[in-house]
Amino acid sequence: MAGFDSTVITHNLPSIAHGLLITLGTWAAGVAIGLLLGFAIAVVQLFGSQAVRGVLRAYIEVFRGTPFLIQLFLLYYGGPNFGITLEPMTAGVLGLGLYGSAYFAEVFRGGFQSVPRGHLEAAECLGLSRWQAIVRVQLPQMLLIIVPALTNLIIILSKETAVLSIVTVPELTFVLTGIGSESFAFVETLLVLCVCYLALVELTSRVGSWAEGRLSRFAIR
Repeated sequence: MAGFDSTVITHNLPSIAHGLLITLGTWAAGVAIGLLLGFAIAVVQLFGSQAVRGVLRAYIEVFRGTPFLIQLFLLYYGGPNFGITLEPMTAGVLGLGLYGSAYFAEVFRGGFQSVPRGHLEAAECLGLSRWQAIVRVQLPQMLLIIVPALTNLIIILSKETAVLSIVTVPELTFVLTGIGSESFAFVETLLVLCVCYLALVELTSRVGSWAEGRLSRFAIR
């Protein structure tokens, strides 16, 4: 490619590798928080009181209805107004987890409700308690149904990590845009950024397909 200077990348490989590790770490932590919180929200929505369900519904609508960038700004820059001062990394991970939890909660809730009620009734007729039927019958079927949706959401969160550069989290986008600004090699740095995110998306997609296949075989047995 005419004018492509690969030395800009090779000379900055340690910094790029460090930024990639930060991206992977914040992504993994944000997904973990989102999955755990989203699952808890879905369970409470299904089995909690009407008042609690209303509060959780408002939570979901707020986080799904507003851009992640605005949420991150409010958490990091607006937090001190309420006595909440967070480090950039902490704010980034927490913001990513809260944002993802609203979407994960809806996926989990839909998955639970998609399992035919007759399956639970049949399990209870066989002597299983309500919670045993949920854990041993409803939960495995629900997981098989929602794997594609969960994979898509995890992929979306991987790309949302780029927004964390706005609050100076030293992740991949922050590092590569900084290198581009210093060297004026914007094409080189942005192409590397695209390749890295494409690789993350492809890897996540393959893992999701593998997990779906494993769960399918388990469900058949």
